[in-house]
Amino acid sequence: MKRIIIILSLLVFAMPTFSYAQLIACRDSIPNGYDFWLYLPDDYNDTVREKPLVIFLHGRSLCGKNLANVKRYGCIDAIERGRNIDAVVVAPQTQNTWKPDKVHEVYDWAKTHCAIDTNRVYVLGMSLGGYGTINYTASYPETVAAAMALCGGASIKGLCGLNEVPLWIIHGTADKDVPLYCSQKVVDEMIQCGDTSLLRFDKLRNQAHSILARIFYLEETYDWLFSHSLADSVRQVNKDYSITMAEINTAYNGLVKNTELKTIDSRPSKPTYMTKTEAQYYVIKKGDTLGKIASRYHTTVNNLCRLNGIKKSTKLKIGRRIRVK
Repeated sequence: MKRIIIILSLLVFAMPTFSYAQLIACRDSIPNGYDFWLYLPDDYNDTVREKPLVIFLHGRSLCGKNLANVKRYGCIDAIERGRNIDAVVVAPQTQNTWKPDKVHEVYDWAKTHCAIDTNRVYVLGMSLGGYGTINYTASYPETVAAAMALCGGASIKGLCGLNEVPLWIIHGTADKDVPLYCSQKVVDEMIQCGDTSLLRFDKLRNQAHSILARIFYLEETYDWLFSHSLADSVRQVNKDYSITMAEINTAYNGLVKNTELKTIDSRPSKPTYMTKTEAQYYVIKKGDTLGKIASRYHTTVNNLCRLNGIKKSTKLKIGRRIRVK
């Protein structure tokens, strides 16, 4: 009996210690730099395995000094609503515009303080954040494994660095806040630089500005980003994924109510905020099914599918966090 106890004790100490998901407000962490949110996923452990890094750059309506605004939409809000992003996520806040050097300070901070895979660093943003994504990627192409710029443009000179990075630009043709030609100018300059084989440029027909914020809530968004690495023997842009309005609406409606869409980066005259109900999550384990999870939390499979933007046939991934309430 004593021998069994000793063996069990050794096994316990031999197992890595994993922490629960954490969302940390980092203020004044970078002298004269951006404040930012830091998200560490459920199984993050800086002594076991490095995680990808996602840098989310917000739009103009979230600018200011109130870091809570950054949670109104985007990657952090998607995580809080149940979207599983298996990466370290940093979401800085700017007061007016995105400066590539200051964004790079956030990257350097994450590289120094977190266990990140520097071959798998991804940048995405919308509107002003789309500009920030283009500007940063063009300035630091050697850092970015892939980038996604939604309804943005460029405000710096010299965009040839974009041609070195798998880049997906998406813009609505009916966008009145940031007209389509802002993205088109970026593409035209990339063409002048030479080979644009790493570029994807999608125009969403008859779609306005704020609708593109729904893309942050799609699982395909992060799957596409994570399919690229600086360690790839040949840099290629993944064209196996598509983002259609049907896919955008289905995934988004599973996480966020339609009535809340109007608060997303449409430049309201007064700040508006999404109202959120208290969410509850469960981490999927071996042998779990939607039926078992629904029974455990006194809900229905249909409700689980609605909350998580999934189908009854969706394969459950062990370790994924799923919203149950």
